[in-house]
Amino acid sequence: MLIARTINDLNSARATLGSAIGFVPTMGALHQGHLALIEAAKANGAKVAASIFVNPTQFGPSEDFTRYPRTEEADLEKLEAAGCHLVWLPDVATMYPPEGATAITLSGPATRWEGVLRPGHFAGVATVVAKLFGQVRPTHAYFGEKDFQQVQVITRMVADLLLPVEIVAIPTIRETDGLALSSRNRFLSPEDRARAPMLYATLRSAAAHIAAGEDVTKTLETACNNLSAANLTPDYFNLVDARSLEPMTIFTAPARILAAAKLGPIRLLDNIAVG
Repeated sequence: MLIARTINDLNSARATLGSAIGFVPTMGALHQGHLALIEAAKANGAKVAASIFVNPTQFGPSEDFTRYPRTEEADLEKLEAAGCHLVWLPDVATMYPPEGATAITLSGPATRWEGVLRPGHFAGVATVVAKLFGQVRPTHAYFGEKDFQQVQVITRMVADLLLPVEIVAIPTIRETDGLALSSRNRFLSPEDRARAPMLYATLRSAAAHIAAGEDVTKTLETACNNLSAANLTPDYFNLVDARSLEPMTIFTAPARILAAAKLGPIRLLDNIAVG
């Protein structure tokens, strides 16, 4: 496995891998969800590159950038064991040089949900992903559907900017009790960890009721009440068009329920397809 920490090293390593590259951008603290993306990239037959970069521009002023888990040595071991061919480990100065004057602005699928609650978050995500695509020059890039809104934002950005990369979305990887894998799950207390699967259980129940023709507004209201009763405080729990992410009060496919809820100090994000 090749490891690059400078642009020159990346360019030299990239030249050895051929024209077809499957790319998995990460912020480290890798879990089985990330490794599932590596496996999907390998299954496509291309060489596989991953990046590890904790991106400061996607953290808001009230979010602790310094607290995000950094486990580089363990991450590199996991990537090598998974069969990754190249790991790109840039520093902040490489990604955001002092003379830099360009960033991406967004509308469309970035404007609601996390876009409202975390102003500037998706602009930071889109900017760093565009930079990584320019550096690694992949033919395919793999993202998990756990962050469904992020997938739609990046897919829209790639289409709008005519970037020569295909975005591949991979289904959410879950614990046996249904909790979506996330690097932040390690911060859940034992009591909160026991309650956390309630979010996915509530999503499944709401999706089944809506698909069966029950009233959307009443179903979503009941779901939020059930979460609150279990000490999960919903930031949102909404049925949306799966492409535009605009809210829906009448179910038509393709549709998704997007959810975010606070559990102690941790925010859980999840979603489910309906129908």
